[in-house]
Amino acid sequence: MKLEGEAKLLRIFIGESDRWHSRPLYEAIVLKARELHLAGATVLRGPMGFGANSRLHTTKVLRLSEDLPMLVEIVDTEEKINALLPHIDEMVTEGMVTIEGVHVIKYRAGG
Repeated sequence: MKLEGEAKLLRIFIGESDRWHSRPLYEAIVLKARELHLAGATVLRGPMGFGANSRLHTTKVLRLSEDLPMLVEIVDTEEKINALLPHIDEMVTEGMVTIEGVHVIKYRAGG
């Protein structure tokens, strides 16, 4: 697959303990994106953060490291991102979802 030029970046901010049908939500999102043949997805685990309720989540030694921030990033064409959005709307009941325009310089599968 070759993806270059104008695209969209979908960012999904959720918690590590969020679930979708008994599996981690971040995993369910990545599998749905793969099922819909999006270009790719990356999950990042944050060492610290807070959300709408202002509750601090951190990996600090003296605090419990539960429900750390998770960020799922997906870049693809606007059409493919829009096809994924109804699924994201259903799956993400708490968190934040953003979309921004990006310019892809290079994305190619090796071979």
